[in-house]
Amino acid sequence: MWDVSKLPQEQAVMCGRYNIIDDPFTQALMADLGLTASLSTRYNIAPTEQVPVVYELNGKRQYREMRWWLVPAWSDGPNTRYAMFNARAESVATSRTFRGPFARQRAILPASSFIEWQKQGGDKIPYDIKVQAGAIAFAGIWDVWQKEGAEIFSCSIITTEAVPQFSHIHQRMPLILHKTDYDNWLNPSQNVETLLPTVIPLKQATLELTPVSTRINNARNKEAVEAVGVAEIVTLG
Repeated sequence: MWDVSKLPQEQAVMCGRYNIIDDPFTQALMADLGLTASLSTRYNIAPTEQVPVVYELNGKRQYREMRWWLVPAWSDGPNTRYAMFNARAESVATSRTFRGPFARQRAILPASSFIEWQKQGGDKIPYDIKVQAGAIAFAGIWDVWQKEGAEIFSCSIITTEAVPQFSHIHQRMPLILHKTDYDNWLNPSQNVETLLPTVIPLKQATLELTPVSTRINNARNKEAVEAVGVAEIVTLG
């Protein structure tokens, strides 16, 4: 399993771990997305694992499990040489790897919280970040790779420059969609040249940033995250 906290700096671009909890908040998010599917609780989700993804295909909104590490349709197949579980918002529209899926195959990845590591001296302290009284809708992209009868659906989470109130934790953050952006983001015919500038991360939200046990550094540990300090409350917007 990947220890994202130890990736080289140029690859540690965030988001590298997250959690899903089957609670009223994720249930409300799925309802807002027009789906009735319930999400199973999962802790410390790591790249290359299967994750729930919402997308539109042939005019229908759908939900399926996908590999969290993009496998481009034109590639030779799964490869972990390059970290493709994230796509930078600044280059997603022009990157050879990501521009096709960004143009036609955008997705939303539901979540309850995500993990980021803050540098403190020579240490990296993991924080569990969640939206107070709500679930999280990560902006993502997806693709499907097919060869000789094999088929792999996969996805990436889009990241962006951190808002000032979050930058003391990390210089990057996942692109989190507001509910008013869901339809445009998932619409394959939406003009991508004008799409990203209108998608402002976390227009209004209150975040809880909680230091948690370093046990979360090991992706094999799948229990609920254990707080080791008091949550910092950050209000955006």
